[in-house]
Amino acid sequence: MNQEAVQELLKRKPELKSAKAKLEAMQPGSYCIHRSWGFGLIKEYDEADEKLIIDFEDKPGHRMDPAFCITTMDVLAADHILARKQTDTKAIDEMIAKQPADLVIELLKQYPNSAATSIELESILVQVVGDTRFKKWWTATKKVLAKDPRIATPAKKTECYVLREEPISIEDELLEELSGTRSARRKITIADKLLTTADTKKEIQSHLAEVLESVATAVKDSNQLTPAERLHGAWVRDDIAKIAGVENNFEPSVMNLVAEPRDLETIAAALATTRQSRLLKVVKEAYPTEWKDIVFNLLKSSHGKFTTDCINFLLEHASAEEISDTFKRWQTEQNLRADVLLWIVKNRNSRKFSTLLHDLITPRLLSAIFFAIDYEALQSSGTRRIPLGEILSEDADLIPDLLATADPEIARDLANSLMLNQGFEELTKKSLLARFIKYFPNVQSLVAGEAEEKDDRLLVSQESHDRIVREYEEIVSKKIPDNSKAIAEARGHGDLRENSEYKMAKQEQSLLLAQKTKIEQDLAKAQITDFTEAPLDQIGIGNVVTLYDKASKKTITYTILGAWDSDPDNSIISYKTPMGASLLSQKVGDEVKVKIGDTDNVVEVKNIQRYVDLKK
Repeated sequence: MNQEAVQELLKRKPELKSAKAKLEAMQPGSYCIHRSWGFGLIKEYDEADEKLIIDFEDKPGHRMDPAFCITTMDVLAADHILARKQTDTKAIDEMIAKQPADLVIELLKQYPNSAATSIELESILVQVVGDTRFKKWWTATKKVLAKDPRIATPAKKTECYVLREEPISIEDELLEELSGTRSARRKITIADKLLTTADTKKEIQSHLAEVLESVATAVKDSNQLTPAERLHGAWVRDDIAKIAGVENNFEPSVMNLVAEPRDLETIAAALATTRQSRLLKVVKEAYPTEWKDIVFNLLKSSHGKFTTDCINFLLEHASAEEISDTFKRWQTEQNLRADVLLWIVKNRNSRKFSTLLHDLITPRLLSAIFFAIDYEALQSSGTRRIPLGEILSEDADLIPDLLATADPEIARDLANSLMLNQGFEELTKKSLLARFIKYFPNVQSLVAGEAEEKDDRLLVSQESHDRIVREYEEIVSKKIPDNSKAIAEARGHGDLRENSEYKMAKQEQSLLLAQKTKIEQDLAKAQITDFTEAPLDQIGIGNVVTLYDKASKKTITYTILGAWDSDPDNSIISYKTPMGASLLSQKVGDEVKVKIGDTDNVVEVKNIQRYVDLKK
C-alpha cells in the first residue's frame, strides 16, 4: 500500500489510525505471516477493489482486506529469518546445516529483549528448516545451545531462551545458578553437570569446596528428595569429594542408602538409565553374600537397558549357568515378565548370548510371550503400545524359531491362544496366524471355524505306516535337534547377514519343518488296512489286475495298494497315483485310457484278483 492508499483508508476508517505504521508496512514485495494462512508474500494492492493480493503457500493470489490484516497478519522485516530464507537461501541453509546456534541467535534478535520461549522459536524454525527435518534438527540444536555461552537456555519449557549481552561460559552459568537455587534436587543436577568439567577446568577447581558443601547439605538435610534422588546426590557428592581430595566421611553414606533390600527395586526403577549399572556395583559391595539373589530380583522386574545391565553384570561375575537355570525356573513358574522376554527374543541370535538362550527358544517361550502380552493388554488402558506384541509382528523369523520343535497339537493350542489374546488387533492376529499355517496347515481350521474333512482319509498298509512313523521320529528326535544345534553354532560365528552357514541351516530348518508338517498331516488322515476288503467284481484298493495293452499287444499286471505302498520296480502302484486312480471301479472287459511312461495307452481289464489271496 502506498501513502495515498493508506491515507484514503484512514479517512474512511479513522479508528485504524493507531495501526498506520502497520498499514504502511504492507508493501508489495514484503513477506508476512498470517495467523491462519501462514507464510506469504504481498504481491500488490488492488486500489479499485481495496484489497491486498497475497501469495500464501496453499493460497496463491489470495485477496484480503488490509483492515482485517491488521489483527491477523504480521509483516516481516527484511532481515527476518523467514524473509531471508527466501532472499538469501544459501546463507540460511548453511546456518541450518553448520551453524544452528547462529540461526537461533539471528531469530532471537527479532524478539523484544532478544528473548523467546521454546514454543515461539519452534513455530518459526519449523518453517525455516522444514517439517520432515525439524524434529531431529531441533533436538540436536538444543544440545548445541546448552553449551553456547552467548545464549541462556531455559530450565523450564515456559521460560525463555535469552541472547546475552555478554557471553558467559556454561561453567560460570552453572555456578551462578547453583548459588541462586534453593532446590536440593536442582543443586544435585547442577553439580552433576559441573562434574563433567571439574577434572579439566581450573576455574571450577577453585569452586569445588563450595559445590561439595552445597550438595552434601542437600543430600543430608532435604526432605524433598526421593530415595533414588538422594542416592544420586550421594554419588555426585562422593565423586566431587574424590576430585577435590577430601576425605569421604559424609552422611548418609551410599551404603546406608541401600541398606534395605526391599527398597532397591523402587530405587532402580526411578534412577536414570545411565546410573542403574552403578547401583549393581553398590549392591555387590553392600551385600557380599546375598548380592546375586538381589540382582536376580532386580532383573525380574527390570525394564529396558537395565535388563541388559543386570544380565551383563551377572555374566561378568561367572553366573551364566545360574541365569539359564533361573530363566527356565521363571518360565515354569510363569514369572518371565515382559521386559525379560523381550530381551530374550531380541538377543536369541546374539553370539554373546546364544549358549545362554538356546534351550529357551521353544514353543513354551511363545506361550509365555502370549501370556505376558495378554496380561499387559488387560492391565493397560487405551492404545498403549506393547513392545512384545510389536516384535512378534515385526520379526518374521520369531514365530518359526519358537515353533521349530512344536507338534501339531501344541501349535494348534498356541494358535488358539493367539486368537483369544487381548493384545492384538484382528488384522495382526490374521497375519501372525499365517505364519503358523505355513508350517502347521491344520491351524487353518481355526481360522475357518471348521473341522477337517473326514473323507480325506488315506488308506495305508501297516508296513508303510510303520515306515513313515520311523521317518517322522528320525526328523523329530534327530534331524531337527541336530539342525537347531547347527543354527546355534552358526549364530556364534558373527554377523548373520553375511553368515552362509546360518543361512544354510535356516533353509534346512524350513525344509525339515515342512517335511515334519506334511508327515503329521498324512499320519492324521492315515487309516491302516490289511486289504482283506478288496472286491472281486471291480477294481479296488488291494486288487491285482491283469491288463491287455492294445498298442503293444502285451499283457501287464499291476498290484494296487495303499497310499504309501508304491514300488514301480515290482509293478506295485498306489491308488493315489494317476494310473491307480484311473483303474479304480473298472470291471473285467472295460477299456481304460491310462498313461504308461510318456504315452497314453488304452488297456482292457482282463482279470481282477485280491492281493491277500495271492499272498497265501
